[in-house]
Amino acid sequence: MSGRPKITDVIHQGLRLNRAIRLVWTSAPGWAAVNLVLLVAQGLLPLAGLYLLKRVVDSVQAGIAATDKGAAFHVVLLWAAAAAVVAALVVLARSVASVSSQAQAMVVSDKVSDILHAQSIAVDLEYYEDHGYYDTLQRAQQEAPYRPTHIVNGLVTIGQNALSLVGVAGLLLAFNWLVGVVLFAVAVPGAIVRLVYSRRMYRFEQEQAKSERRGWYYHWMLTDSDHAKELRLFDLGSLFRQRFRELRQQLREGRLGLTRRRTTADFLTQVGASAVIFGTLAFIAHQAVFTHQVTVGSLVMYYSGFQMGVSSLQAILGGLAGLYEDNLFLSNFYQFLDIKPRITVPDRPRPVPVPLRQGVVFHNAGFVYPGSGQQILEGINLRIEPGQVIALVGPNGSGKTTLVKLLCRLYDPTQGSITLDGVDLRAVDPIAWRHQLSVVFQDYLHYHMKAWENIWLGNVAEESDRAAIIRAAELSGADAAIRRLPDGYDTQLGYWFEGGRELSIGEWQNVALARAFLRDSQLVVLDEPTSSLDALAEAEVFGRFRRTIQGRSAVLISHRFSTVKMADYIYVLDKGRIVESGPHQELLERNGLYAKLYLAQAANYQE
Repeated sequence: MSGRPKITDVIHQGLRLNRAIRLVWTSAPGWAAVNLVLLVAQGLLPLAGLYLLKRVVDSVQAGIAATDKGAAFHVVLLWAAAAAVVAALVVLARSVASVSSQAQAMVVSDKVSDILHAQSIAVDLEYYEDHGYYDTLQRAQQEAPYRPTHIVNGLVTIGQNALSLVGVAGLLLAFNWLVGVVLFAVAVPGAIVRLVYSRRMYRFEQEQAKSERRGWYYHWMLTDSDHAKELRLFDLGSLFRQRFRELRQQLREGRLGLTRRRTTADFLTQVGASAVIFGTLAFIAHQAVFTHQVTVGSLVMYYSGFQMGVSSLQAILGGLAGLYEDNLFLSNFYQFLDIKPRITVPDRPRPVPVPLRQGVVFHNAGFVYPGSGQQILEGINLRIEPGQVIALVGPNGSGKTTLVKLLCRLYDPTQGSITLDGVDLRAVDPIAWRHQLSVVFQDYLHYHMKAWENIWLGNVAEESDRAAIIRAAELSGADAAIRRLPDGYDTQLGYWFEGGRELSIGEWQNVALARAFLRDSQLVVLDEPTSSLDALAEAEVFGRFRRTIQGRSAVLISHRFSTVKMADYIYVLDKGRIVESGPHQELLERNGLYAKLYLAQAANYQE
């Protein structure tokens, strides 16, 4: 983790500032323009104040020797009044800059969050099954919301101090070139310290991203409602608290160690700088006392100017080191944004066939999860005809849900193809195709929103239609449970927000089914759709389902053969391959895997 950054690294990082500047400018152009004006004002006003201070001191000195004290004091008052006006303008500019900087920071932070959300939606599902993606996301989320504004504020500070430095440097060089040289020598060590430790802190944070994420995971398990029951039943709270504390202590000790070393180096450089500053004061005082080359006012101006110059130069060099540090961390954000999804809209997308006439066909399709090398599906040949209900059955891990993910184009097959009326699925707009699907996965979500919103989320492309929402709830069996709630369809579901009411697992599943039934799609996909329903509720749901799909196709995944029996055609998967297919009765007569699974389940209902 040690090592001095190379100058080429610094230049490389500096050249990438344009992305941050463009981001901040496009996010809040008005506030950015205000900050530019304030930059000039805050850079030039201190120089005017420095000159006016000299005139005040010189006027006082002249007044001491003057015979007309009143007239001399009047001159002093004029210069003092001018200095007061400039000081007031400095305070005003600083106050306005504080407001504008905060406003700009809030706008940019919200914009960056929106960009993070958009990128999270755009990336392929496969990234969510890659631990490296979560490390990248963790680093991007930590740094991105404030780093762009920090960079621009750093540039503003550099620009403001550069204006002051130019004026001060010209003043000091006119007085004595040696003082000008000393000015630059004082500020350099502090900038080097900042640069070195910026790099070390960046490397530390990169190396500890996994620990940060694991600590957050323990925190989530300790506070999230989904884990509350098991946490208490198995007494896991103390274990996870201890692991969280150990991780946080490790991270804290690492950061504090770096901070201590950086603070020590900063202290030594500041002590050296202070010695040089007061040595310069002694030199200027010597010139005033022994050579009479400067007046008392000039003494004050030169010394104050030297201090201002040192401060400005330190701010500039520190700002440059800060920009290097900010851009190192912001590279995490760029790394996340540079992730390119593979499932995209083709340059010339083919229209989705509406209605489907030949149906959906899998042609020798196979799939391997990226980076795993494990063959999940192989040689899949399957047809879903218009208006047909098919079922996918098989042991756990046989590839049923992965096949549905290919159908929804959450993944593309790594071998073979899927076609819609003979058109390759990869040739159509994936979003347009998904609009033709109504899907309920077995890990459906509980949205902590109002009951009607939970159903409307199934088709947000259309304005909410209360009658259609109620009709979908009736089809799924959710209507009765929702009407028992205090405010019916306007009841807040879940306990996250005020006035919320919780549903049973089966009732939540009915709500998820209602989401699927709300969308007027060509194909309904139900992955274990009734696993949380009792036998009577299941029979009611599918009795209504067969009557109301109205010619739409459907894909059912279920371990309940009472559900599977209603399908027109059944595909049996085992170890990623289709080993049997046909209607229910025909498969039973073959006495193969389907019959074995069916009879094993039926035996539970027989004496």
